[in-house]
Amino acid sequence: MRKWIWLMLLVLMAVAVVGSRGNTFFEQRPSPEIVERIPVEIPQPQPESKEVDSAPQVSTNKLLTHIQKLNFQRYTTTERSLTRTYITTELTKLGWKPKLEKFSEGVNIFAERVGTNKAAKAILVGAHYDTVASSPGADDNASGVAVVLEIARLLGSRSTPRTLQLAFFDQEEAGLLGSQAFVSKTARLQNLSGAIVMDMVGYACYTAGCQKYPAGLPVTPISDKGDFLAVVGDTEHLPLLNAFQNSQNNKLESELPAVLTLPIPFKGLLTPDTLRSDHAPFWYDGVGAVLVTDTANLRTPHYHQPSDVPATIDRSFFTGAAQIVVNATTALLEKNEVLETQPPS
Repeated sequence: MRKWIWLMLLVLMAVAVVGSRGNTFFEQRPSPEIVERIPVEIPQPQPESKEVDSAPQVSTNKLLTHIQKLNFQRYTTTERSLTRTYITTELTKLGWKPKLEKFSEGVNIFAERVGTNKAAKAILVGAHYDTVASSPGADDNASGVAVVLEIARLLGSRSTPRTLQLAFFDQEEAGLLGSQAFVSKTARLQNLSGAIVMDMVGYACYTAGCQKYPAGLPVTPISDKGDFLAVVGDTEHLPLLNAFQNSQNNKLESELPAVLTLPIPFKGLLTPDTLRSDHAPFWYDGVGAVLVTDTANLRTPHYHQPSDVPATIDRSFFTGAAQIVVNATTALLEKNEVLETQPPS
């Protein structure tokens, strides 16, 4: 994952430019969890709880097995080829028909399960599979790959109105090259309602001071612990962000990490540090997308280091993060609603 050290500060600056609403992104709650409400003027419909309750449950063992199997540097051509072999083999076992999509600098993997309503279009779930040199990338980004594979297992045979698409991007660390190549297929984008991109979702810390915030943040952070999952989305497609806010509305809510949702206006024009992962090319092409992350270098000392190994993955947090993504994806697949932010009626 690319660095986004000024994320929090820049988001607040952007919102200030759009117009003050008299509140902040950080809101104190009775609960010790970090939960943030998007200050949106247009109320969005809440999904019925039964839709979220019906989401299948993730397997911690399967998630961690994927990370163990990918416990090697995925930087060279040979290493990335081995990674693709693992991913395509796993998808094939689950009944998917993965396709290798070559571009000048690498190879993406794409698979699709068609929905029952063509007009409802598709939801894409993706993650990059490459690493920087000298890092085995357990969190960055075997964690994201593992969750996409778990979604393939849980939702591959599920009948839903929307089509489910899976993407594994190559060469994210080289400058988002894989996702840029992916969105260059304009015909594909015409059938895409929204994208969920994961980049580092497996690390948490629970000691005071382990979660960092940019210097000069104009509000007092409500916690200095890194026990929440951040979801970054564009304000033109707020229903995607809302799906993650609503992802905890079930009986297991207390067992899941808190979710911090960050709406970004103007496709990140005022906040360039929010564009440093594979969701950004979708924004550029007008497709709603969210980045799901554990905040990377704002939290983990293992970012882009040889120490980013399976032993540093927080089992409970990682499982909860995966469940949140499954819950949100399930709800989105079972709906027909337009995911663009709607004007006042």
